[in-house]
Amino acid sequence: MGLTSLIKSKLVSPALEEHVNRIQKPIGSLGYDPWGYNNEAIKYGFGLLKPIYERYFRVQAHGVEQIPSEGPVLIIANHSGQLPIDGLLIGYALASRKENPRIPRAMIERFFPTVPWLGNLLNEVGAVLGDPVNCAKMLANNEAVIVFPEGIRGSGKLYHDRYELKRFGNGFMHLAMKYKAPIVPVGVVGCEETIPAIANIKPLAKALGVPYVPVALPMILPAKVHLNFGPPMYFDDREIPEEQVTERVEAVKVEINRLIDKGLSERTRLF
Repeated sequence: MGLTSLIKSKLVSPALEEHVNRIQKPIGSLGYDPWGYNNEAIKYGFGLLKPIYERYFRVQAHGVEQIPSEGPVLIIANHSGQLPIDGLLIGYALASRKENPRIPRAMIERFFPTVPWLGNLLNEVGAVLGDPVNCAKMLANNEAVIVFPEGIRGSGKLYHDRYELKRFGNGFMHLAMKYKAPIVPVGVVGCEETIPAIANIKPLAKALGVPYVPVALPMILPAKVHLNFGPPMYFDDREIPEEQVTERVEAVKVEINRLIDKGLSERTRLF
């Protein structure tokens, strides 16, 4: 048995292989789609993430069945935790659901593709550079897209700011309206405690060309994670002033705050 076959036999069970194969994802003859997604790579990703999702973070996902089974959809969540753990867990929750699983695309920060090997690896498991043009193409391709409107403002927040939503841009709402994509809000609770940061060394971050350099423990803590998915929110595509677009964004933000509060009330312990 070759090394690749041995690794696959350890990570990818027959049930997992069948599960991924039945998810409809158009790919070319070489096994990739135009954005670098690879069906075989996602199987390895599944195998690696499964014990992390189930046993390390012990994720409880509520309402994931509310994400439409087809067509364009924007999954909008709060961002936290220094690393994109929240995106991985949301993606796994949707891709592993028993009824109508979907492999979503995640919009990632521009920093990640600059890291050798990491950009290609993230593309293979469904991630795409977080650019409005890329997001538009994903929605036009009927994809489910995970977006964190807070961006690095959210992922790089300090522990004393935990669960306080930062500013949302209006871009995702314009795309939702244009492509008639429902918005599914998500409240993520637990990721704030995975890598709690007490400070950000901005001069060092600037010198290294990275978004932030947190002062935090050099490990990922096994905080219990709650994911609460809300009902889809629909917005028409009529032309409205930007102020009204902002009001719609605020409505999404209010719903995410409600879902965060729900997760916090459900939580009985941090770890």
